Amino acid sequence: MKTDLLDRRKRLLGPNMTTFYRDPVHIVRGEGTWLWDVDGNRYLDCYNNVPHVGHAHPKVVEAISKQAATLNTHTRYLHDGILDYAERLTGTMEHDLNTMIMVCTGSEANDIALRMGRAMTGKVGIICTDNTYHGNTDLVSHLSAKRTPIGGPVEWVKKVPSPDTLNPLGGGTEVQAQAFADGIQHAIDELEKAGHGFGTLILDPFFANEGFPDLPKGFLDPTVEVVRRAGGIIIADEVQPGFGRTGRNFWGHDRIGLAPDIVTMGKPMGNGHPVAAVVTRPEIMTEFRMRFGYFNTFGGNPVSAAAAMAVLQVLEDEMLVENARDTGDYALELLKELKHPMIADTRGAGMFMGIEFTRDGDPEGAAGFCKDLVEEMRNRGVLLHLVGRYYHGIKIRPPMCFDRSQAELLAESLDAALKAVPA
Repeated sequence: MKTDLLDRRKRLLGPNMTTFYRDPVHIVRGEGTWLWDVDGNRYLDCYNNVPHVGHAHPKVVEAISKQAATLNTHTRYLHDGILDYAERLTGTMEHDLNTMIMVCTGSEANDIALRMGRAMTGKVGIICTDNTYHGNTDLVSHLSAKRTPIGGPVEWVKKVPSPDTLNPLGGGTEVQAQAFADGIQHAIDELEKAGHGFGTLILDPFFANEGFPDLPKGFLDPTVEVVRRAGGIIIADEVQPGFGRTGRNFWGHDRIGLAPDIVTMGKPMGNGHPVAAVVTRPEIMTEFRMRFGYFNTFGGNPVSAAAAMAVLQVLEDEMLVENARDTGDYALELLKELKHPMIADTRGAGMFMGIEFTRDGDPEGAAGFCKDLVEEMRNRGVLLHLVGRYYHGIKIRPPMCFDRSQAELLAESLDAALKAVPA
């Protein structure tokens, strides 16, 4: 019984453990873009970016199993696997980003990246957007837009207004890039005045949690100018847009035309295996290593390196970045054909799409409708989730092997759900 499972979960794992959906889904098996629950019901997974190349991909499973049956240890012993992976991963990047630390989670990666920024600048001040999420460590949790850590906001973190499609900063799309940069300049001035100094700007170059607004290539150019003038470090958090998800670029920072100092990545990197990484320039890596002497027991172990390498190989062999581009374009066109009085905008790139809703022009007023819509889609066998400042939009982020027939099923199901949910 599901109630028994929920009771055990609460007793053994503690209260307030989040679940998706009012009637949580008890998943027992996955394959490709599909998930099955304990009763044999099948769901089209249009949300989880963890199984980047598909649930239980046989090539990734084989790589993990083979390496686990051979050797698994830490990086204080020599092993080719992590070095081979580092060369291949950094080979996808430009901007002299060619050194790597492997860890277990995106939270760890962002924690290290922020410490790298402090090591390079000697300043503790951090800037992020006011509607973001970068992880769960103590340091990174201070950046979260949704919950304030115990003790309240810290003075050395400044949150700037995030860009927006429906309500652009500065009052118009043509001035939004400069308005965003002006917000960062204001935050820099505050940090310097308070004595913390400005060290690091961290952002997702796709602004995924902010609702992935439509932004042109070069949007961040004024921001980069402001940060460089202040001597700051720029971190690109690629946990969501990285590894080809946006369809035309392997990395979100390339899509928007940003040359970051540090790149972080996580969830999709190992297709469900807990592996993440920080990539940076040699001088930043050297400064961090000398100041912190960092070591992570499980980070970069041979099994994790094998899993991550298999993901890169599958992306190449199955041309999944190209599939994200082509199928993503097709799916987005289908979604744009949907009609509903509360649809305010439909947008996305590659295997990252969404629809923003408003009620009489008010995004906050659409939050309840969106929550009901996600539940209706779950009941129709399609899993997706909420996004946006008020959770007033739906986020569609399927595995990279998502195909055209599944895009059609998504659009048909969403059309029916839009008609079924009271507005």
